[in-house]
Amino acid sequence: MKKEFPFYIKAPVIMLGLVIAVFILSVLRDILVPLAFATLIAILLNPLSVRLERKLPKILSIMISMIIALLVVVGIAYFLSSQIAHFFDNVDAMKQKFTELLYNTQAWLEKTFGIGSKKQVQMIKEAANNSKAVIGQTLSGALGILSVVFLIPVYTFLIMLYKTLILNFFYEVFSTENQQKVGEILAETKAAIQSYIVGLLIETGIVAVMNSCALLILGVPNAILIGVIGAILNLLPYIGGIIAIALPVLMATISFDGYTTQLLIIAAYALIQFIDNNLLVPKIVSSKVQINALVSIVIVLMGAAVWGVPGMFLSIPFIAVLKIIFDRIDELKPWGKLLGDNIPTEHLGQLKRLRRGKTQVVKNT
Repeated sequence: MKKEFPFYIKAPVIMLGLVIAVFILSVLRDILVPLAFATLIAILLNPLSVRLERKLPKILSIMISMIIALLVVVGIAYFLSSQIAHFFDNVDAMKQKFTELLYNTQAWLEKTFGIGSKKQVQMIKEAANNSKAVIGQTLSGALGILSVVFLIPVYTFLIMLYKTLILNFFYEVFSTENQQKVGEILAETKAAIQSYIVGLLIETGIVAVMNSCALLILGVPNAILIGVIGAILNLLPYIGGIIAIALPVLMATISFDGYTTQLLIIAAYALIQFIDNNLLVPKIVSSKVQINALVSIVIVLMGAAVWGVPGMFLSIPFIAVLKIIFDRIDELKPWGKLLGDNIPTEHLGQLKRLRRGKTQVVKNT
């Protein structure tokens, strides 16, 4: 007979387990972050590698797949670097305009809120130090740059090479009666991650084109660079969209007089966000797992707290995998429903009261 522990025992044990897990994730950040990215890349490249294996040896197929991915990344990096070079063409004029804007803002703050210039400088320095701390957390450790140059490609190659060994481990570590459920979880996880990543890449490309076209029409300097950055920031649910709007508004404020361009930028980005949220995401980002907005925001912030900026991008695929597992295990299905985006029309308390009322009516009759 299965022994059930009371809630006051299970709750502290679960909380302790979560604390230990978060501590381990934080301590091993420099090792686990490149491993997590490599796992996503390996899952993304797996269909191409499998197709090449029909005619080529496995190792050669993996190498060709990685080389194709590397060429795509190099091409994007070259495009962005050329746009960044144009950004510095008019840097002197922008610096002069920014200095004037900063002086006017300081005078307005001092007049309106009574905050002196020295206090404002101190607040800016504190904000800059906090930003440096966040950046330092993201790039900390001797493995920071090494992970991008060396560890991620090596991890990706080895994960694809030992794919069968890893899958067999998951099958063998569980009992025979659970192997079918394990297979379903692995297949659904792979399909969900692949569709999620491919959909995000297509969505990001379309949003980048729409952002850039809108900014070019409005005459904003460095429109293509800012549009692409905005599309990349849009990968962060809800939070990235706000930051993406702030960048072109700041550039327009530095470059133009008045506020007409800024208002047009906000209107254009609001329209793009509407198209993205109501057309692109439902149609293109065809992930089988839908995470609700509340969980998305919380998990992104938690990912940032534990792993910095990489954690913000890895948090959504991670929680999507957890939801797939929760949905397949009877004891964890309530947690899967909590993470999901399906909103029930009535809560269980109302249903129970209705059933009790109907039962009482039947008894009375």
